[in-house]
Amino acid sequence: MPPFPRITRDPAVMGGKACIRGMRVTVGMILGNLGEGIGIDDLLAAYPYLEREDVHDALRYAAFLAREREPPLLPAA
Repeated sequence: MPPFPRITRDPAVMGGKACIRGMRVTVGMILGNLGEGIGIDDLLAAYPYLEREDVHDALRYAAFLAREREPPLLPAA
């Protein structure tokens, strides 16, 4: 797995989900916000303890996971 220096996994933090720098901020929370249309600048303003590189590392981590397995997709209806 490529290095993701800002992504941590600890069973004692958020049940072992991928988090940012050991904080209780999950990669999923960051991606969910971005997916809802919240911009990076707005996300950083809402969570001042996050850094732009945290968001970028979360995106790189998600892209890496998406490349690992291709789930079966249903044909378009």
